[in-house]
Amino acid sequence: MKVLVTGSAGFIGYHLVLALLEKGFHVCGIDSINNYYDVSLKKLRLSEIDKFCKFKNITNNYSFNKIDISDSKKLGIFFRNEKPNIVINLAAQAGVRYSIDKPQKYVDSNLIGFVNIIEQCRHSDVDHFIFASSSSVYGMNKQQPFSTLDNTDYPVSLYAATKKSNELIAHSYSHLFDIPITGLRFFTVYGPNGRPDMAYFKFTEAIINNKPIDVYNYGKMKRDFTYIDDIVNSLILLIQKKPEKSSNIITNATSRFNIYNIGNNKPITLKRFIKSIESALDKKAVINNLPMQAGDVPITYANIDDLYNKIGFAPKTSIEKGMIKFIEWYKKTYNTNN
Repeated sequence: MKVLVTGSAGFIGYHLVLALLEKGFHVCGIDSINNYYDVSLKKLRLSEIDKFCKFKNITNNYSFNKIDISDSKKLGIFFRNEKPNIVINLAAQAGVRYSIDKPQKYVDSNLIGFVNIIEQCRHSDVDHFIFASSSSVYGMNKQQPFSTLDNTDYPVSLYAATKKSNELIAHSYSHLFDIPITGLRFFTVYGPNGRPDMAYFKFTEAIINNKPIDVYNYGKMKRDFTYIDDIVNSLILLIQKKPEKSSNIITNATSRFNIYNIGNNKPITLKRFIKSIESALDKKAVINNLPMQAGDVPITYANIDDLYNKIGFAPKTSIEKGMIKFIEWYKKTYNTNN
């Protein structure tokens, strides 16, 4: 079975590719290698995948192509050549705050690129299309924990709006063309080889270099931090769990479409989050407390009952244990003994 992972040089994509190869899947990856954050980190991930394949003597099981999913022509040629059975779309322009300054990048990747991918799935007889959505679709919802049955019609950032759009487009394609599709609302994923634009990465760098860290909403915000291994394990299990055809309880529209939350189901305050970094580093942070930023939300909290019932998903990694693993990776990668 051949699995296409888009965004394979990204944080989740990198870990997923390694896990799929370990499980014996044939994997093809694509990524645009854009410069939203340090390109050298993306290249490092790709080199580590190559090293893994050579060490395991499975180089024939993996290939990588530099392709931007907004380029429909190149994407079409790729699909015709590779003929993937499963497509996992993790390619997207990430970042809530960045979407305020660079909206066109989100249109190109998260909207045009997403339609290009799902169109290729439609014409390539793909067995199962899985795509990354986001907890940001819940916006300022007050009801906790967030349930996939909640209304998500009021996103508070363009990034969130594009992810909500992905879900709507995916449902319509599943209804029209009988494509099995699974959408996943990720909740603040963290871990080794993570994204430098994420708070835990920035905080770690600042604390090591004795610089202050900006803490929004005075540290009162809560996040459902989810360790990367828990995310990847759920993705591996979901590959074989294609949605069955069902009718929408409101409209009676039939589709083979499921949407799930993937979170830790245990939101923690930013204060505890920072303490976990301080503890792992054995060093105190200099904190600069600030009010809430535009486009941000006070809390994310995932109801994961549906995913547990589907695949037995139960997160196993606490923020303290997960942060120790991240800090170990960070020190090794950036050659710091602080």
